[in-house]
Amino acid sequence: MPATRVTPYLVIKGAETAIDFYKQVFGAEELFRLTDPGDGRIGHAELKIGGSEIYIADEYPDFGALSPDTIGGSPVSLHLSVTDCDGVVEAAERAGAVVLRKPADQSFGERTAQVLDPFGHRWFIAQPTETVAPEEMQRRWEAEA
Repeated sequence: MPATRVTPYLVIKGAETAIDFYKQVFGAEELFRLTDPGDGRIGHAELKIGGSEIYIADEYPDFGALSPDTIGGSPVSLHLSVTDCDGVVEAAERAGAVVLRKPADQSFGERTAQVLDPFGHRWFIAQPTETVAPEEMQRRWEAEA
């Protein structure tokens, strides 16, 4: 049976604070959350950012759900398409994110930046600037080398 979609599931120390960050910085809408009746942790929350959903939960080490803080980082990055790269990066930095790469125009037709949110997740912030065919992307990349 073929898959129908993939949804990032972020495990975070302090999921409630992260949800607030994603609402403030990325304009996320919280669809719902389930709160652990035993200790108040967020067991599952669903957010909508633009046309995409992400799931978020607090750490549950006994279940294997560990945050980047606990395991020393994450090799996974998220790509967020926006209409104002510079504005989103400024808002993220004001809200506690670390700017890893400042906004810059790229040869592949995007203005991009990279931030590390306060919860250990890397985000590519990307604003489309032009439509570039894959062959032209390759040509430009080779010309830059």
